[in-house]
Amino acid sequence: MSYLPNSSIEVVRPDIPRGTVKHALFDFDGTLSLIREGWQKVMVGMMVDILMATPNHESREALTLVVREFVDRLTGKQTIYQMLQLAEEVRLRGQQPRDPLDYKRQYLDLLWEQIKDRVRGLKEGSISREQMLVPGSLDMLEALRERGVACYLASGTDMPYVLDESGALGLHAFFGEHIYGALDNWQSFSKAMLIQRIFEQNGLSGPDLSTFGDGYVEIENTVEAGGIAVGLATDERNPGQVDAWKRERLIRAGALLIMPDFTQTSALLDYLLPQ
Repeated sequence: MSYLPNSSIEVVRPDIPRGTVKHALFDFDGTLSLIREGWQKVMVGMMVDILMATPNHESREALTLVVREFVDRLTGKQTIYQMLQLAEEVRLRGQQPRDPLDYKRQYLDLLWEQIKDRVRGLKEGSISREQMLVPGSLDMLEALRERGVACYLASGTDMPYVLDESGALGLHAFFGEHIYGALDNWQSFSKAMLIQRIFEQNGLSGPDLSTFGDGYVEIENTVEAGGIAVGLATDERNPGQVDAWKRERLIRAGALLIMPDFTQTSALLDYLLPQ
């Protein structure tokens, strides 16, 4: 493995052109925000309970493996994709599924019970925003703003939640109108569509856009568009550490760099935007 000098930033693909970044796209959950840490446990538990109620279900242990596989595989896409797969799994086990949007609303209600105190604490000031941000996030966003880089926020989480939680974290000043999230009309938004729009509206070429994300979707979409993809292998339970599963997945998706957080902003930007 190769690293930038005196840093924990791993260089996976040193052959990518650099130096022209004018626009930066950030994923939200796990890349900037730690508010939803633990969401996988909530989702998997709900889905296993639903599948256990079907006529032809396997053991709870076997179902847990099935659910974890597709939840992990679809992480980074809009939440509805995981619910569409859940509906298919219900159908395969001899039961008529509910509307996937109903499953999504059930999951969001369960998750809110886990995270509501975090959001409330942020808004009331009893929890500092640094506690709920990936380390170095604010320094990174401020450094990009100082360099005149336009920043965008895009999430597979539903738009109202993205607006509420990014506001609680004090991030709106960095993104302005460029905050995007999932819609009930899920076919009308995707990260790939947003990336294409950024390129077309701003007349960009490949390395003019850099994307920062902890999921394979935004990394893969950026690589396909010719942009610079930076993988955040964030360990959300232990900020500052590398999550090995995320790292492997991000490398497969085509990430140029892999890093645990944004604490080494100067080294990162000196590499991406050399003077």
